[in-house]
Amino acid sequence: MSTRSLLALAALWVAAIASALAVVYSTQRNRELTAELGRAQKARDELRYEQERLLLERGAWSAYSRVEKVAREGLKMHMPSPSEQVLVPAE
Repeated sequence: MSTRSLLALAALWVAAIASALAVVYSTQRNRELTAELGRAQKARDELRYEQERLLLERGAWSAYSRVEKVAREGLKMHMPSPSEQVLVPAE
């Protein structure tokens, strides 16, 4: 074999090895990114669940009956009688 043929063969071997390493790297990177995507989706789902739970809790805390109960029992508030009501004229 001539020197030129040996160099071409060596170049092909180097290219084949580089290509194989690139495939290995690409596959590994794909696996890492897929795992990261799975973790991010799980975190998203947990945050969605937490948001829904907090919205339900906010609704329960702001329900009219709850506000009225806290006003009556906790703050000792009551509906004013007609004699306690003051009308302010609109301008």
